[in-house]
Amino acid sequence: MTAPVIVWFRNDLRLSDNPALLEACKADKPVLALYILDESLGGAAKWWVHQSLNALGDALRDKGCQLVLRRGDAAKVLDSVIDEAGADTVYWNRLYDKAARDRDAKIKRRLKDRGLTVDSFNGAMMREPWEVLTKQGTPYGVFTPMWRMFWSLGDPSIPQAAPDKIRSAESITKSITKSIRSDSLSDWALQPTKPDWSGGLQDAWTPGEAGAQARIREFLDQDGPQHYVEERNRPDKHGTSRMSPHLRFGEVSPRQLWHWARETEDHKAPSDGLRTYLQELVWREFSYQLVFNHDRLQTAPLKSAFLDFPWENDPEGLEAWQRGKTGYPVVDAGMRELYATGWMHNRVRMIVGSFLIKHLMLPWQLGERWFWDTLVDADIASNSASWQWVAGCGADAAPFFRIFNPVLQGEKFDPNGDYVRKWVPELAGLPKRFIQKPWEAKGDVLRQAGVHLGDTYPQPIVDHGMARQRALDAFQHIKRGAA
Repeated sequence: MTAPVIVWFRNDLRLSDNPALLEACKADKPVLALYILDESLGGAAKWWVHQSLNALGDALRDKGCQLVLRRGDAAKVLDSVIDEAGADTVYWNRLYDKAARDRDAKIKRRLKDRGLTVDSFNGAMMREPWEVLTKQGTPYGVFTPMWRMFWSLGDPSIPQAAPDKIRSAESITKSITKSIRSDSLSDWALQPTKPDWSGGLQDAWTPGEAGAQARIREFLDQDGPQHYVEERNRPDKHGTSRMSPHLRFGEVSPRQLWHWARETEDHKAPSDGLRTYLQELVWREFSYQLVFNHDRLQTAPLKSAFLDFPWENDPEGLEAWQRGKTGYPVVDAGMRELYATGWMHNRVRMIVGSFLIKHLMLPWQLGERWFWDTLVDADIASNSASWQWVAGCGADAAPFFRIFNPVLQGEKFDPNGDYVRKWVPELAGLPKRFIQKPWEAKGDVLRQAGVHLGDTYPQPIVDHGMARQRALDAFQHIKRGAA
């Protein structure tokens, strides 16, 4: 009787270019696919995982393999499944935050002490965080030189195809037990019920490896990379690939995205659009390098001066921001898009982040937590690094005194107001001159559009000029303290 290999799936819910799975298949042993529920997932991410695990289970079944679902302490669950299956090998793809690394290291040592073969692989990165370093051998703290170094190293490794067939562990374990016990996905209650707020997510997304590949093919077939420079900042257009949630859960690998995008151009030097798209993939790598090297990226500013920042305590302002009722149309459109679809356009993420931090003077950690719960692509590295970037307290961050004017941002990146009209329909009747600043419209214009400020749509909860000055004064306060 051949002992099976356990492949512990985590943020790698795919069959193709999955190093842990492919290594298990090379061993010519039965494979037991295991997923242990990540209890830290936010509400939107739980919805996604439910759909993605359904898709993964179907894909594995088509290859002849069973997906076993368990919840609980990972070390204890692994011990139980090893004993039930008589497994002698465990493989997984690496995670990079400190808590996950520490847990995995303990598990690996303990299982090796038991005599098992244990190994981990790179299933989430194009290059490991310790592979792209400065000439001094230190991690990068600024993105542009990291990008130059990354590009100089050439294309990342070629992604691997999915295995043709996976030898199932179920047949041999039936001689020991009836089968390996698996939880029922429905019993995990990952999908919202009372109320069920997931309708917009279902309309917007198709989780799973097949859904990821269909979405990127649509983007590439429409020459998305070629237009990326011009359209990626326009929330009123479909100018981005929207691959972030598929990357978050590993339904596609960054190596696949890199090579598929490169294949759209047959010359060695990429166009400006393709280069910019590839830079976004490397920005993700930069974020992972940060989370790998900074243990408290989610909670503590990288720039220590911001530990003494004089933040406000404004629960009413926070709620208005969360509900998309700030009185600034582009901010409200973004927050409503987020709640409806679990996603927000990247330019708008910067606008709403700047508004929370610099207009309302609320700690960036509150925004990070809200995004963690509401984004389908809530990623421990990208979410934390991006919030610190907006706050001006992270690596390669925008300076704190760069304070977005939400009206000007809306007029520049949503020039006709189409994005606002979609997500803030109570303003849809306003002419584009006033769509980003309805408070400047005269009474007859508002009446004709059916807008009653303070009733059908709120007045701005804070004056931009006053808020900007307050933020600048607070920044001067910490600068004096650091001097």
